[in-house]
Amino acid sequence: MNIELIANFAYILSAALFVFGLKMLGSPATARRGNLLSSLGMLIALIAGLTAEGILGYEFIIGGLVMGTLIGALAARLVAMTAMPEMVALFNGSGGAASLLVGWATLYHGDVSTFTAVTILLAILIGGLTFTGSLIAYGKLSEKINSAALVFPGQRIVNSLILVGILACGYLFAMDPSPESQWLYAMLALALILGVMAVIPIGGADMPVVISLLNSYSGIAACAAGFAINNNILIVAGSLVGASGIILTNIMCKAMNRSLTNVLFSGFGAVKQGKAIEGEVKPISIEDAYYLLEAASNVCFVPGYGMAVAQAQHVVKELGSILEANGCEVSYAIHPVAGRMPGHMNVLLAEADVPYEQLVEMDDINPRIENVDVAIVIGANDVVNPSAREDPDSPIYGMPIINVDKARTVFVLKRSMASGFSGVDNPLFFGENTRMLFGDAKESISGVIGEFG
Repeated sequence: MNIELIANFAYILSAALFVFGLKMLGSPATARRGNLLSSLGMLIALIAGLTAEGILGYEFIIGGLVMGTLIGALAARLVAMTAMPEMVALFNGSGGAASLLVGWATLYHGDVSTFTAVTILLAILIGGLTFTGSLIAYGKLSEKINSAALVFPGQRIVNSLILVGILACGYLFAMDPSPESQWLYAMLALALILGVMAVIPIGGADMPVVISLLNSYSGIAACAAGFAINNNILIVAGSLVGASGIILTNIMCKAMNRSLTNVLFSGFGAVKQGKAIEGEVKPISIEDAYYLLEAASNVCFVPGYGMAVAQAQHVVKELGSILEANGCEVSYAIHPVAGRMPGHMNVLLAEADVPYEQLVEMDDINPRIENVDVAIVIGANDVVNPSAREDPDSPIYGMPIINVDKARTVFVLKRSMASGFSGVDNPLFFGENTRMLFGDAKESISGVIGEFG
């Protein structure tokens, strides 16, 4: 049995592991095993590909595995959950850059056909776009740059001209593909610029959509690179990532009641500011919060990015357990775009061993929210903002929210009255049934737990 046949069998096994792993990621109960299966599939594919082509010896493969394992272990231990969204953005950018380099390197292996030249172009174009777009997403998520939408007059015209330039340079390159082609360098530069221009007009509240879209881009770029080097498993893996990313993007857009075109080109939050909010804030003490919770028979936690910042998921779980022991029905309402990446809140609550059965989707909690005695909003803002339902001038108008304002009582745990990541003020804070529990969420909840004794 020759090495090429063994490699093909390894690719089939890897593809099967990818599919099963992806399927298992659909449930929190099996997601960890799905991750392991997919990782094993990628390990098998890498070893098979590198050895079959004679690219590297085993000593280099083992060395790379050791280095990658160390980097991954350190990242898993040292990167806080609050920094996970920007880390995912960097992963997407790294995938795009890798596909770009693989496509480019193909040009140095002799003459290429027109089809191969086109796939190289796609790998470089989509890879470059994904790389710089992900860097901008990283900057916005980490707040190293302004998270608001950045728009200027004629922006769409400029982007259209860049796209036309990319198509023209790509055509001229495909006519005479060469690694030293000036049209290749021009197209690469324009692709990198387009990545920046495509993400800067997207505001903070749309970042979960952008993350999933860039993830899809990285998969499509990998698929194109697979065609360029004629590697079947890279085509399969890239297709799976690209397709799943597009599906997730579509789900996120539906959760926000917006089209993908609207997300990409509307300049979210750059023009409308919504109506001025008037009212009186009603603070509450930890002791008074305890009395209300002690008497409650139905409590719903609504987590947001503030819970991640405070690392409060474990004390939230502890308080939930105490309330259950007190005869209270406890649930956790999860908005699809809560946090700064898809599934952010699910990951946090799973880390704290919150039972999956207690996680309730937005569409399931809203019909019965009026029967909730106390809704506890922990650092969420945009996903519970009534302006999305009531104010046509609000930039988030039309986005489905969790209607916590219709609960009998609402506790909002925040450090201050600052607006959310999108920069939109929230009238919920001034509601008649809302009580503000100011301070660090973890300390506040710990104080309530202490009152239960």
